[in-house]
Amino acid sequence: MTTVDDGGGSVPGEHLDRLTDNLSKVETLSKRLIDVMSRKTSHNPGLNAPDQGLFAKAATAYWAQALQNPAKVLEHQIEYWGKSVKHFAEAQQALASGKLLAPADPGPRDRRFSNPLWDTHPYFNFIKQQYQINAEAIEQAATSVEGIDEVEKRRLKYFAKQIIDLMSPTNYLATNPDALERALATEGQSLVDGLENLIADLEANNGELVVRLADESAFRVGDNIATSPGEVVYRNRMMEIIQYSPVTETVHEIPIVLFPPWINKFYILDLKPQNSLIKWIVEQGYTLFVVSWVNPDESYAGVGMDDYVEDGFLTAIREVKAICNTDQVNAVGYCIAGTTLALVLALLHKRGDKSVKSATFFTALTDFADQGEFTPFLQDDFVDAIEEEVKEKGVLRSYIMARTFSFLRSNDLVYTPAIRSYMLGEAPPAFDLLYWNGDGTNLPGRMAIEYLRGLCQRNEFCQDGFVICGETVKVKDVTVPLMSITCETDHIAAWRDCYRGVQQMGSRSKQFIVSQSGHVAGVVNPPSKNKYGHYTNEDLSGDAETWMAEAKFHEGSWWPRWGDWLSKRAGKQVPARTPGDSEHPCLAVAPGAYVMPKTSF
Repeated sequence: MTTVDDGGGSVPGEHLDRLTDNLSKVETLSKRLIDVMSRKTSHNPGLNAPDQGLFAKAATAYWAQALQNPAKVLEHQIEYWGKSVKHFAEAQQALASGKLLAPADPGPRDRRFSNPLWDTHPYFNFIKQQYQINAEAIEQAATSVEGIDEVEKRRLKYFAKQIIDLMSPTNYLATNPDALERALATEGQSLVDGLENLIADLEANNGELVVRLADESAFRVGDNIATSPGEVVYRNRMMEIIQYSPVTETVHEIPIVLFPPWINKFYILDLKPQNSLIKWIVEQGYTLFVVSWVNPDESYAGVGMDDYVEDGFLTAIREVKAICNTDQVNAVGYCIAGTTLALVLALLHKRGDKSVKSATFFTALTDFADQGEFTPFLQDDFVDAIEEEVKEKGVLRSYIMARTFSFLRSNDLVYTPAIRSYMLGEAPPAFDLLYWNGDGTNLPGRMAIEYLRGLCQRNEFCQDGFVICGETVKVKDVTVPLMSITCETDHIAAWRDCYRGVQQMGSRSKQFIVSQSGHVAGVVNPPSKNKYGHYTNEDLSGDAETWMAEAKFHEGSWWPRWGDWLSKRAGKQVPARTPGDSEHPCLAVAPGAYVMPKTSF
């Protein structure tokens, strides 16, 4: 066996040969990479970054501040210079002593830097600490800018944070000890596998880089996810209505119709039997109908909010009443469907229609006065770009929305999965929740702009009124008994903002709950897990902080509490209903046809 002396020991030649062979494969794969990138689809460039005017205003304000108060700016600069020079001097001193040791104080903790080499190896520790010094300086500069309005300042801080996250040394092979160790341990195979993963992701999405979060081959909708038995009993161009099969001899008279968001697919509520809200509702003795929205293509470009209300919500309520021979339903709306349910309830009130006995909102915003973490993306530069995009494509494509949501948690949803897949060469996990997360849908162009302009930007529902189906409706027109479920760490529909909207609703009977965890895990929170608790407080007269300060914490899921509340509004017991009737024959078994197509780019 031949060996190669690298000055620090001997490396078997055959290992070096395999490493060289694997690295040569990278060159071959690079040709595939170039080929797929040459076929990359395009989108409006305004969706990639804020208008340059934001940075121009920030720079102008920063230098104006420097002229007016040079001491403050110089103080920040000198602090940064001092930390950098001191850091370099300590590294030089360690080298001069002949001891290649990291400093006794390795710096602040950060889970991205969990590899011990970040603290014990002088090279990696130097890089880590300098990155943290740079990050602190950028954050300080963005925070200290004066002379721009609060919205612009929030945007500046957000995009500064994105730059900081992007520049993390963990994101680059030469400065990531995990990736370098894996490359040596696998004789370069991890790099080959990583490049294969990268190219596969690009090829699957016509050149758009969307990191696969889950092993897509591990799941089949209707086979090992979304398996609750039921039948499609109605279909139009907007939706399918699924009626789930009963498991009790009797059921509550008044049925439930559940409207999931159409940004994603409904089966988040039916991933597997152990955490299926759909299965749990049926087991409590309810006749449950769930809407499965169509995944629109460019032919839906002219579909607006009116269409979702008329051909979706109002049609579903009408058909469910007919199937069950009842005058009323109990309605549930999740996320954007909860927002739209509020519009529907206000519209029904204006029309004198009492078809909805009670309403439940899951993480639903109605007051957009504070745009929260979406502030960077809800200003005119981005919405103008979306408007141009949908004029050309007819729809707001799912990957654009997915990318926006992901960059709200970029380290968790972008960089960490990319490092594991592309630098460590790992296959994505077989995780049902992440599979669902990647199974997104498009939005019709007209609907997207109406929602973004009228509700998110102008907050018309809580101001002068939002026009829907020819009626001007306001949040105070929501008058049915309601329960609002929100989530403590939700970064999409912050509980404080949901609370503010519920306060303005005209209902005499309101219940408000804050579940622990986030937008999905706080809702998909089965009692059997006993994982996340929840907060309740019947006094909604104070602000959100007062509500939470006086709230009572309860161990376990909110599902049973909601079930008890709903049962009081669900009528008497009647014989269990099998799906459909003579006017509504079975069109398909659950989960239906509309949930199946994957979005193409």
